[in-house]
Amino acid sequence: MKLTNKIGVIVDSFGVGVREGLLKAKDAGAEGVQIYAVKGEMDPENLSLAARKELRSYIDGLGLEISALVGDLGGHGFQVKEDNAWKVEKSKRIVDLALDLGTNIVTTHIGIVPHDPSSEVYETLHAACEELGQYAKSVGAYFAIETGPETAADLKSFLDTLSTNGVSVNFDPANMVMVTGDDPVQGVKLLKDYIVHTHVKDGLRLKEVDPRDVYGAVGYAPMDHEKIAEMVASGAFFREVPLGEGAVDFNAYFAVLQEIGYTGYLTIEREVGDQPEVDIRKAVQFIKQYR
Repeated sequence: MKLTNKIGVIVDSFGVGVREGLLKAKDAGAEGVQIYAVKGEMDPENLSLAARKELRSYIDGLGLEISALVGDLGGHGFQVKEDNAWKVEKSKRIVDLALDLGTNIVTTHIGIVPHDPSSEVYETLHAACEELGQYAKSVGAYFAIETGPETAADLKSFLDTLSTNGVSVNFDPANMVMVTGDDPVQGVKLLKDYIVHTHVKDGLRLKEVDPRDVYGAVGYAPMDHEKIAEMVASGAFFREVPLGEGAVDFNAYFAVLQEIGYTGYLTIEREVGDQPEVDIRKAVQFIKQYR
């Protein structure tokens, strides 16, 4: 097996701001970057057209490209009908920003897809994703749902009911391993028609956990990235670890991505750890072993 996929890094994983993070990503050997675009300097409302052109030019000048933006608005995802008007609108603006910066992919968490398609939460999620998917499709883009909160089978069943593939998948094998216990290789095979972006991350599942306690749900606390990081760091239920030290079988994972003809980015995400830059550099070298 010889990988030809480009290697990406989530700039925010360095914890040093966008510009310095871009420099670190380049220095670590990445070819592309993924950037959070929901608040602060990367909020679409804070970036004029001139600022977007300047940022794109800066990234081009480093010899990098953007693999995707992160448009994760947190909370209960799109499970709460009353919140969806502003969340859907903001998500559309993030897609517009992505296109201005040279990518057509925005990754997000939508909230756990219920197993029961007749439930109110399922119908609320469906209505939001249908609108998002149609908008993305109309501009040649994708909202990519990150795997992990539900099984690959439940996610595929949900995606199959939407009228377009404008809502697709950002495949994260570690989330599956750590939270649902799903098999990433079988997950890739199931979701092969929807995968437009992937994360390269590793983890261990230490004991069974209710996904709603991790990702939030109606009737539960909302999703909170800091809370997830604390859960990961505490190691009570699962632990995110450097590549090759967890339960993700990367030989099999990379092989099955090749098998389905995936040619997109392998983007490194490191959400915890005292030395993220060290771990990211090692991760880049880990992937390069397969080239």
